[in-house]
Amino acid sequence: MTSENKARGGYIQRDRGWHPPAYAPTYKTSITRSPQKPLLSLSTTLSEETGPVFDDSILGPRDNDLLHNYAADGASAIGPRIVVYGQVCEQSGRGVPGALVEVWQANAGGRYRHKKESYLAPLDPNFGGCGRCLTDAQGNYEFRSVLPGAYPWPNGVNDWRPSHIHFSVFGQSFAQRLITQMYFEGDPLIWKCPIVNSIPSQEAIENLIARLDMNATIPMDSLAYRFDITLRGRRQTYFENRREGL
Repeated sequence: MTSENKARGGYIQRDRGWHPPAYAPTYKTSITRSPQKPLLSLSTTLSEETGPVFDDSILGPRDNDLLHNYAADGASAIGPRIVVYGQVCEQSGRGVPGALVEVWQANAGGRYRHKKESYLAPLDPNFGGCGRCLTDAQGNYEFRSVLPGAYPWPNGVNDWRPSHIHFSVFGQSFAQRLITQMYFEGDPLIWKCPIVNSIPSQEAIENLIARLDMNATIPMDSLAYRFDITLRGRRQTYFENRREGL
């Protein structure tokens, strides 16, 4: 432990019961994705630990505006407009500045823009479905978008994914990347989703649900949802790719 960590009180041990097992039979793809052999710990390379450096120079003026960053001039994405905002925090609750937050999602009809998409909902020609921003000095971030639609997926006979947005959070290097999903308050499909139900803790699931914030809405324009992300500790956000957090 470094002197800096000692000054901050050290790392808070994570709750291992907070995350789902790698093998969850009702989530079919986990059967083939779960490890079949003992895990290996691999050393990171220097480039993974030191690069890249994220700053405002990598961002375009509309990178955090999914309503317009793929749209033709004068056009906008179709669907209920939303604002998604929150704070990226460390284990003690302090905001993390300069973190690169990336998002990707389906359009309002529940369809992604990629070649292997099999759902028949129409594409929106003015919606690309991805964006990014940097957290400010207090760790805050904000996006504008449309409410993503639910969609069926070939897991069970009639399984549907609830409305959700994928999040990727980078620290100071490629090796510091965390991936999670955000859901929306009041969506009944959350509690019917096999992916969500692989998480053993209801409290952990609830931490993935963005809360409707009527005080942050844009009148006659957009509803607002707040989603805070905690990087590690006993009550860290559930991350798909790294259970221990950053």
